Amino acid sequence: MKILCLGDIVCPDAVDRLCKTLYKVRRERQIDFVMLNGENADVGNGLSKDTAERLLSAGVDVITGGNHIFQKRDIYHYLDDEERILRPANYPDAVAGKGYTILDVCGWRILVINVQGTAFMDPIDCPFRTIEKILDRCKGKYDLSLLDIHAEATSEKIALAHVFDGKIDMIVGTHTHVPTADAKILPAGSGYVTDLGMCGVTDSALGVDVNCIIRKLRYKIPTKFELAKGNVTFQGVEFSKTPQKAGVDFVSRVEFT
Repeated sequence: MKILCLGDIVCPDAVDRLCKTLYKVRRERQIDFVMLNGENADVGNGLSKDTAERLLSAGVDVITGGNHIFQKRDIYHYLDDEERILRPANYPDAVAGKGYTILDVCGWRILVINVQGTAFMDPIDCPFRTIEKILDRCKGKYDLSLLDIHAEATSEKIALAHVFDGKIDMIVGTHTHVPTADAKILPAGSGYVTDLGMCGVTDSALGVDVNCIIRKLRYKIPTKFELAKGNVTFQGVEFSKTPQKAGVDFVSRVEFT
């Protein structure tokens, strides 16, 4: 079984491009399951119901979120009704949506968990305890497991990965939009990478026009951010996994246009 995890998708141009190419990529690489972080898919951050439906129809199996997932109001009811779209599980229970799901993949049950870090981010519930509760609640109900840690601090992602090494098969980080070079198999067998990277315009600052960022940082004045235009690149990680075996067999970086 091959699982493709893609980093934060930024802007409608990247969505359009992915919708045109994903099935071809799945076919060529023999991908069985695709996870995509979609919290920045629309203009002004967030994920709209229309964009979510397009991505799911184009071959994305599950969309994870983060601190921007609630930006578009029309997604709220969809988060409650659609099991393939997640928001971080450590938000309060009263918030729309859910933080984990169990989906059927080629006859195997895959548990997907989405949590948000708390270092340099909103002080929501502890991601460590949240994951422990989910694993306990879902014990015996799944065959494979995948965790998206949407966090700012690399140290927090690494700490979470080592705590759940051997307990969750695949652990990936999102949020920074910058791919890290540490894709590996951890000591107890879990596949891991600190950040998947970004699905967006290559020549940009995290998907935003570079000149906007330079103006903001250089002159310290209010600056309207504009999405970058240009060639789009998709970054992520591919896992090879034997369902009957704990952990993963192989992990490698993936980048395509």
